[in-house]
Amino acid sequence: MFLVIDAVMLTLVMKPLFTRHLGDAMRDSPMLAPAGLFYLAYVAGLVFLVSNPALRDAAPGRAALHGAIIGAMAYGTYEFTSMSIMKAWSWQMVTADTLWGAVLTGFCAWAGVVVMLRLQS
Repeated sequence: MFLVIDAVMLTLVMKPLFTRHLGDAMRDSPMLAPAGLFYLAYVAGLVFLVSNPALRDAAPGRAALHGAIIGAMAYGTYEFTSMSIMKAWSWQMVTADTLWGAVLTGFCAWAGVVVMLRLQS
């Protein structure tokens, strides 16, 4: 679910935004191996740090909050680091991607816990 939702956002919003600012520095298509490694590690970390504890306590709201915090931290780390070292980076990119990371991660953590709680009942 996480990958599918993120792929839609990356295609429709983020790629045009980043292309507008970075131009030829953007690849025509992403390298799948590094992207795949990121998604595997990120979702595994999210399940371990956020979803499992929230599932254990039947607290989907906490999963949403903690997921949003992790998402803002992870996506923000990339964005703020890139902003600090790359000339063409923009505050619009930082803001959009950091907020997106928070929303996507919070929602997916919440949804996963809700689904698992319903399956357990």
